[in-house]
Amino acid sequence: MTGLRTTSLRRRVTVTVLVVLAVVLIAVGIVVDTVFRAQAERDVNAVLTARVQLAQQLAKQNVAPQNLLRRVETRGVQGSLVLPDGTFLGAADLPADARIRQVKATLSGPARINGAKLTLTADESLVAAAEQSLRWVLLATGVAALLVAAIGLLLAVRFALAPLDAMTRLARSIVSGGRGGRLAPERTGTELGRAAAAFDSALDALEGAERAAQASEHRTRQFVADAAHELRTPLAGVQAAAEALVQQPPDAPVEQRERLQLLVVRESQRAGRLVADLLDLARLDAGADLERVPVALLALAHAQADQVRLTAPEVAVEVRGPDTRVLGDPARLTQILANLAGNAVRAMAGHGTLTLEVTADGMVVTDTGPGVPGPDRERIFDRLVRLDTARGDGGGSGLGLPIARGFARAHGGDLWCEAAPGGGARFRLAGLSA
Repeated sequence: MTGLRTTSLRRRVTVTVLVVLAVVLIAVGIVVDTVFRAQAERDVNAVLTARVQLAQQLAKQNVAPQNLLRRVETRGVQGSLVLPDGTFLGAADLPADARIRQVKATLSGPARINGAKLTLTADESLVAAAEQSLRWVLLATGVAALLVAAIGLLLAVRFALAPLDAMTRLARSIVSGGRGGRLAPERTGTELGRAAAAFDSALDALEGAERAAQASEHRTRQFVADAAHELRTPLAGVQAAAEALVQQPPDAPVEQRERLQLLVVRESQRAGRLVADLLDLARLDAGADLERVPVALLALAHAQADQVRLTAPEVAVEVRGPDTRVLGDPARLTQILANLAGNAVRAMAGHGTLTLEVTADGMVVTDTGPGVPGPDRERIFDRLVRLDTARGDGGGSGLGLPIARGFARAHGGDLWCEAAPGGGARFRLAGLSA
């Protein structure tokens, strides 16, 4: 692949215009020279014709041959006359290499001149001299025009290409770290206006991508730090319980040993759930590969209700709605519903009413807990964000709702939080394709 030719644009424009102008001047000079030569020849022919007509008139008027010849001759025109008796009057023939034009005529009139042979010779040297002078004038004028045009073009092109210099300065300022500068063309319908508008659009996209990359990097660093912090708690619990279990004397009570073993299992499960959530988020960021099969949402709701009744017997669970079927991944839809139900149970502290309502394009999960304040209804979908009411040992990792929304959007739908009538929180899953 060859590189872009970067010859000076000013030089290219100047040379191109000068070449075009030179070609035009040469063409004009050739045309002028041709027209001048043709006109000069017509003028010489006209003069000779007029002199011959004058000679015929003088012959009919019986003018003496010597006077006739003298009156016919003029500047640049010489004549010779051969009388019927063979007498030769006038100038001798011009040299063969001279530029001449001759016209011969036979005169009619009185006996002494009737039948005389008249020869008129026009010397074209004057015309040739004028033609040569004209050529020198055309050449000098053309060269002067080219010089004046070159000087004018250098100034005009610099002025015409000033917007390109502005683009160059702006690009260099961007490279040097300057941000926010724009060309802001007054008119976008011209060539330079379109180029400047495209340049500004490219800068907008570049700075937008840069800000997005910086924000993404900040979120990634924050997420890694928060994830490490979240993992450190259960891992520290596992480590402390394991060390305490190892250091137990042989005669330690069985209850104490079982309590430590249960603590190791609980903390390891907590760490395992957090790792599983992190893997789910990584899959979502990479583009979740979902299975698309018909899924009965009412059956999923009843299955989740049975699980909640088993794990939280003091929570009343209600299931209602039509038997809607959507195209989706059964495992991921179950995970969305389990995350919403689990959050609701924790928010209600194991006491209250949980309603699972199937809709035409999704599901609504409503609880009778403290609800979610308006300013936090969008923030709770950020990663590792937990409200104060959900904190504590039984609280989640703060990844359930981001994962649920991620899988909802991967299905082509969405998930958001609403205020429930009479208090509590309502999470609406909608936009699933049937």
